[in-house]
Amino acid sequence: MARLFHVPLSPFCRKVRLSLAEKKIEVELVEERYWEQDPDFMRRNPAGKVPVLRLDGIMMAESAAICEYIEETRPEPSLLPADPVQRLEVRRLVNWFDDKFHSDVTSKLLYERVNKKIMKQGYPDSANVKAGAKAIKYHLDYMAWLLDHRRWLAGDVMTLADFAAAAHLSALDYISDVDWNRSDAVRDWYAKIKSRPAFRSILADQMPGFPPPAHYSDLDF
Repeated sequence: MARLFHVPLSPFCRKVRLSLAEKKIEVELVEERYWEQDPDFMRRNPAGKVPVLRLDGIMMAESAAICEYIEETRPEPSLLPADPVQRLEVRRLVNWFDDKFHSDVTSKLLYERVNKKIMKQGYPDSANVKAGAKAIKYHLDYMAWLLDHRRWLAGDVMTLADFAAAAHLSALDYISDVDWNRSDAVRDWYAKIKSRPAFRSILADQMPGFPPPAHYSDLDF
């Protein structure tokens, strides 16, 4: 069985979990306190980051590389289109969420409010929290614009781009940092992807000291 070293609210880990679940790959989840830099974990990934996945006898790191490997070795159901132009758009949006959205929003809301407490790094920086709360509005509006022109974020079918976005937003939703009333299109998109079987294990996550909001696991929120 595959083994994933992860942190429950890490969007990068969630993206990998969604890819594995969508392709029905059984995986053992191992929570890893990567910030403690345990020597065994550092041998698995000298970068000292999660996710780290053991699959096919290979220890692999970096969520983008992991998801590409999963796609190449388990092509069905496909999460990357066959057309090169469409594939380019999927990769662009995955990078948008894992780079820009992460920098603008996730690092300023989730990391300030949750990660700092878990890692015992002090209190949230109010300026960062305020900046993240402002930035998420821009990103939700951009998603709404995309969904006004497409059925899914990157086109007419669900792709890894949708999983990348949902991974970040689901983690933020756990701490009630997403205004789902800002866009009906984004809310409907999230309800649709949240109802997929691949999402079940994510909705069951519990972080000690951080109870999820009442609507978190509600598929008809």
